[in-house]
Amino acid sequence: MARKAAPEINAGSMADIAFLLLIFFLVTTTMDVDTGITRKLPPPVEDTEDDIDVKDRNVLKILVNNQDRLLIDGKPGDISQLRYKVIDFITPHPENPEYPEVTSKYIEQLKTEIVVSKGIISLKNDRGTSYDMYIAVQNELAAAFNELKDRFSMDQYGMKYSVLIDKDKIDAVNAAVPVAISEAEPEDIGGN
Repeated sequence: MARKAAPEINAGSMADIAFLLLIFFLVTTTMDVDTGITRKLPPPVEDTEDDIDVKDRNVLKILVNNQDRLLIDGKPGDISQLRYKVIDFITPHPENPEYPEVTSKYIEQLKTEIVVSKGIISLKNDRGTSYDMYIAVQNELAAAFNELKDRFSMDQYGMKYSVLIDKDKIDAVNAAVPVAISEAEPEDIGGN
């Protein structure tokens, strides 16, 4: 008795269906491309021979060692304290020698002069610092400056910096609260 051959399945349209499914998933899938740290880098220094002399009182030194421990101005600190120490340091304190010097700055958009801190945040990491700790420190620094910008924006415009739409208002807040962070090349601070 002869065996009947199994009926063949027409697979010609299978490639078309697979292609359509692939297109469907590519179109409907969202990809998170906004990862990373948003920072605007300063313009390149034109004359590298001039050293800028910054007074020690104008610098808040933050060190992170290879065990993810913080030193804030030479004293052990915690990541939960960092934001508030930065806010306190950068907020102008005229006539107080324990805080950074202040200067008067003319804000074109406001048509007035305001008092601005000369404070700079100096961040230095150990080569062994974990990525999570590095990002946590960066987040706290960004949160501190955002809170200062929110405070200034609320005083001037009655709304938070994050909801400002007018470019002149945004520029005024950025001029009044400049993000002054100096990040040094990582070193072997804590040893191996």
